[in-house]
Amino acid sequence: MHSSILVTGGAGFVGSSLALALRRQFPAARIVALDNLHRLGSELNIPRLAAAGIRFVHGDIRSPGDLENIPEQFDLIVECSAEPSAQAGYGGSPEYLIQTNLVGCFHCLELARRTGADFIFLSTSRVYPMEKLKALSLREDESRFVLTDEQPFRGASRFGIAEDFPLDGPRSLYGMTKLASELMVTEYAAAYGLRCVINRCGVIAGPWQMGKTDQGIVTFWMAAHYFRRELNYIGFGGQGKQVRDLLHVADLASLIVEQVSNIDKYAGKLFNAGGGLTGSLSLREITALCQRITGNTVAIGSLPENRPADVPIFITDHRRLTEFSGWQPSRTPEDILGDVYQWIRENEALLRIRLLA
Repeated sequence: MHSSILVTGGAGFVGSSLALALRRQFPAARIVALDNLHRLGSELNIPRLAAAGIRFVHGDIRSPGDLENIPEQFDLIVECSAEPSAQAGYGGSPEYLIQTNLVGCFHCLELARRTGADFIFLSTSRVYPMEKLKALSLREDESRFVLTDEQPFRGASRFGIAEDFPLDGPRSLYGMTKLASELMVTEYAAAYGLRCVINRCGVIAGPWQMGKTDQGIVTFWMAAHYFRRELNYIGFGGQGKQVRDLLHVADLASLIVEQVSNIDKYAGKLFNAGGGLTGSLSLREITALCQRITGNTVAIGSLPENRPADVPIFITDHRRLTEFSGWQPSRTPEDILGDVYQWIRENEALLRIRLLA
């Protein structure tokens, strides 16, 4: 078993959740969470990590020295640091995005090479090209877009997008950095004999996520209803029918724990990991759940113009992973929204400024 674990992005929503799950599963392991605290609200996770006996290091994967100066010799690196917005880089320089997601991953792989550490990389569904996703065969129902049975590309079906969906074409600057990092992880595994696993994650949601308009939409939508803030349906006619599948961060954590516990079985594998068809919702459907859970109704405007890199529908087809391991999400979208609501309610004073920023 692994005795020393580094979680990059370890004070972020996903990183802190995974670090805490690994602590519960491996109580004897030394766990370090590295984070640059770039995202507002990540500082709230430092006391949670400390209470679990996880050492926090304020550092940046863009700086090789920050990784080299950590005294531990890690035998596992869980790389989930990222600039996670699909809108990042548009309208300005993509330097922070590329330096964090691509160069930062290189620095983490260099650390793994020097120490021989196993490497679990959290990638994204955004690696799939947006123009092909926009060309999928859809029908429009009352509350959502729906994938039809017949699709123009391999890897696409009514169950969503599978790992063999074509990768040629632009996908967003963010998606580019993650796909390039996937290729780098694969090459390092082959060149240096590293045991590496790649997970392409769909929309991850749950408590302790600081949701914004461009990333963390579930928390953003629930917080708007909780605090009675106006919203907008953006793009695709401004009707809120665009669809994504939702994965509770605790279900992702159970997958990562399974992979860490059976690293030989998973080494060299790449999987889609998401909520799947049964875990999918449109924005209109999220609105209805938020109204039911909070008892509040807020004004929602309509902005029909699409933003860069937006797609009308993405559903993660995780059947390859389920067939391989038996893993599948155990929490429904309603469970996810209910957990987010309860978290906001219990921490209202702490979160009001951060979630409304």
